[in-house]
Amino acid sequence: MLKNTVHAYGWVAIALHWLVALTVYGMFALGLYMVELTYYDAWYRGSLETHKAVGILLALLLLARLAWRLVNPRPRGLSTTPWENRLAHWMHWALYGLLLAIVVSGYLISTADGRAIEVFGLFQVPATLTAEHQEDVAGEVHEILVWSLIILSALHALAALKHHVVNRDRTLRRMLRPNSGSARRPN
Repeated sequence: MLKNTVHAYGWVAIALHWLVALTVYGMFALGLYMVELTYYDAWYRGSLETHKAVGILLALLLLARLAWRLVNPRPRGLSTTPWENRLAHWMHWALYGLLLAIVVSGYLISTADGRAIEVFGLFQVPATLTAEHQEDVAGEVHEILVWSLIILSALHALAALKHHVVNRDRTLRRMLRPNSGSARRPN
């Protein structure tokens, strides 16, 4: 099952979800590593170039995920309380908004000097905006947004675990394998 149904996520949505999650946490780890490097460290330049390139690929992946979400039905919430369904809905959009803002702030940091971002020798993303103190301001914003995303995504994961362990529903399982959220399948 590639596409979503009203009861379950399909393989495409599941793959996009986990690919974005793994990329975000990988980029977070790389970012933490990078800020400890000095200009003279051997991997200073390489880590920056990798972080920028993966950031552009993450932006494309995020756009694909949002497009897929718009053209596929969203499985109904399994929660018995309307407030949990509303909270989950707003949490997802907060995560998407933070991801988009992080990508934009990262772009503004990377292009503040007027140079394009090279994406693994495949293509370049040109610098379009430059302003005084752009790198510093965008850097501060980027850091705040990234930490906010990590905190919210951890809460998102904890909520999924709560559904699995406490509620004993299929919320987590349907993001691991298609049809696991189907009304026809037993708990």
